[in-house]
Amino acid sequence: MVTQITRGIKITVLTSFEGTYFKNYKLHFAFSYIVTIENHSKDSVQLTSRHWEISDSLNDVEVVDGEGVIGKKPVLKPGELHTYSSGCLLASPFGAMSGYFNMINFTSTKTFKVIVPTFRLCAPFALN
Repeated sequence: MVTQITRGIKITVLTSFEGTYFKNYKLHFAFSYIVTIENHSKDSVQLTSRHWEISDSLNDVEVVDGEGVIGKKPVLKPGELHTYSSGCLLASPFGAMSGYFNMINFTSTKTFKVIVPTFRLCAPFALN
C-alpha cells in the first residue's frame, strides 16, 4: 500500500495480482488496484479527470487520460472519501503506475493536481 497527501487530499492505493491469461496469442498479467481519495482539506473538491502512466519491466509505457474515474466525477466535502477499484494488463510480471487527478476547489474555483504516488505491480510468483 502507498499513500501520499497533496494539498489536503490523501491518496491511498492497494494493489493485487489477479492472474495470467492469453489474449491474441500473448501472455498477459492482470492486476487490480483500489484507490481511496480522502479530503482532509477545509474545502469541497471535485475530481474532474485522471492521468496515468503505466509501465512494465519490458519498458513498455502506456499513457491513459480520461474524464473522472470509472465514469464518475466524485465531489468530496471536507472529511469525506471516495473509493474505487480498477485494473490493468501488463506484458510482464512486474510494472508500476503513477499519475495524478485533476481536481477543482469549489471555494476558490481553482483547479489543481493531486499526485498519485507510484505503486508497484508485482506477480508474487516472480518475486524470488
